[in-house]
Amino acid sequence: MLPNRRSRFVLALACVPALLTAGCIAERGAPVLDRTAQSKPAPAKPAIATTPAPRPGESRPESYEVKKGDTLYSIALDQGLDYRDLAQWNGITDPGVISIGQTLRLTAPAVIATTAPLAAAPGVEARPLGAPPIVSGTAVAPPSAVAATPPSAAVSPSTGAASPLLVAPGGVVSQPKAVRTPYSDQAFAQLSGPRPEAVPKPDPRPATGDDHVNWGWPASGNMVNSFNETSTLKGIGIAGKLGQPVVASAAGRVIFSGTGIRGFGKLIVIKHNSTFLSVYGHNSELLVKEGQNVAKGQKIAEMGSTDTDRVKLHFEIRRLGKPVDPVKLLPPA
Repeated sequence: MLPNRRSRFVLALACVPALLTAGCIAERGAPVLDRTAQSKPAPAKPAIATTPAPRPGESRPESYEVKKGDTLYSIALDQGLDYRDLAQWNGITDPGVISIGQTLRLTAPAVIATTAPLAAAPGVEARPLGAPPIVSGTAVAPPSAVAATPPSAAVSPSTGAASPLLVAPGGVVSQPKAVRTPYSDQAFAQLSGPRPEAVPKPDPRPATGDDHVNWGWPASGNMVNSFNETSTLKGIGIAGKLGQPVVASAAGRVIFSGTGIRGFGKLIVIKHNSTFLSVYGHNSELLVKEGQNVAKGQKIAEMGSTDTDRVKLHFEIRRLGKPVDPVKLLPPA
């Protein structure tokens, strides 16, 4: 018996560490993994929208600093603008007066919207209950009296036809009244039939863009000067006789007619759209005025030799103020 008791006692002592270890594990608890956080993908970074930079010559700068030898007319021509717009945008009253280092804006200033003041509310007048209101010292008939008078149909000033709105005496517009009609197959067909669709108004703008101009030759004669990027006047020269007609190369509006731009003599500049100008220099006579609209082929000047050594027409086409080779845009000679 003694050996068995001792064996059981030894066995009990051997189990104590195992029980203590199990108790610690039970108190600590099993580790918990947050699988929801691991399953969620990382938030994607927002895409940054980028706008490609415009190509050279595709847009004009916002401003220009006046340099020695500049005039308002030459700056406007180089930027493809009307000098009068340029003067207005910069508050210049005398186009002949600008100073070196002056910064000129080349775009129209933003228009600030103004709100008209609200009309003062009419005064409140005391009157007996049920009495008609008083407007400017004159009693207005009660609503029952106005409603007793049959309204008349309003007449459209453009067509002369009666409009569906009804105008009661005193200028009060009332809505159309619902009319009951006896049932018939014809009345049902009119009410259930398709309603006429509104016809869209035609777009007054041309279908083509500003890069499309119907060009034509401005004068007849031999081309004595071809386009050269390094020349002072970047265009072509067309030789001719004194007094020979010079015509508009395309339809447009005259934005300059006169002198004042060095090297061009008597000059005409025509604006065809927001992209293109055409330039006609060395004329002897100018036949159109600033602000005048001209048609393609219309005579605008007579050929001359002002500010040059021979009778010829200096002709330029400018895109956003920058000269381009006219031969590439003109029809074959």
